[in-house]
Amino acid sequence: MTTEDIIIHIFCLVDESLKEAKRVPQTHLYPSEIVTIGILFALKGGHFRAFYRWLKRDFAPLFAGLPDRTNLQRLLKTHQQHCDALLAEASVLSVTDSYPIELLFPIRQGRSEQQLGKKNKDKGRWSIGIKVCWLVNTFGHVVGWQWVTMNRPDQDFHPLIAAYQEASIVLSDLGFRCKDGIPDNLKLCPKGSWNDRMVIESIFSMLTVICKAKKMHHRLQPYLEARLAYMAAMFNVLLNLFHQLHPDADPYQLSIAEFSL
Repeated sequence: MTTEDIIIHIFCLVDESLKEAKRVPQTHLYPSEIVTIGILFALKGGHFRAFYRWLKRDFAPLFAGLPDRTNLQRLLKTHQQHCDALLAEASVLSVTDSYPIELLFPIRQGRSEQQLGKKNKDKGRWSIGIKVCWLVNTFGHVVGWQWVTMNRPDQDFHPLIAAYQEASIVLSDLGFRCKDGIPDNLKLCPKGSWNDRMVIESIFSMLTVICKAKKMHHRLQPYLEARLAYMAAMFNVLLNLFHQLHPDADPYQLSIAEFSL
């Protein structure tokens, strides 16, 4: 499948979910086009400047008039709410975990008053950044997400889990324990038990290898949150696309590698 085919397939799935979204009069792009661009950025990873050069050079004819880079970034920020339409429904059994993302090399700590990330260890090395928590259903689709700075404990994600108290039992590792109590629908799983939890580890591995999501370069909170919103939407869209193109595949199979940019 060529890159152009991937973009067209993604756009078709996004447009189907955003039928009711209206075009903003000040731009030539429709919301489904903007969300498609945001998904492509989340999939390709790296700096937005490099992404914009690639998009404008190779695929500008696919969109109804690309604005300049800064305007497109603002459009991605202001249209991130459309990503909520691409989130999945919770299942009876869901899984959650956190994923650390580096924003800054540790030696650069404190050079800016607007620094977003905080310092903590990630797999044995110091890092400055955030961590994002995903709640995924049985089929691996993202149901909800939340982020905090890297120095915060996983118990800060309890409100996200509690929001699905009536809909789902959520499995997590012991990092989500709290001396003050946990949500009623959260089940803490010791190491070696409930291997269903491994689905989210597989998902995070895909984000690292395919989307280069382990490091981001955003400096302002609204743009970081937009990137995280498009990343969650991206995974759901690509997973749906995989099963659409491979109808005989196991419904629990997770694969987005063939859509790598």
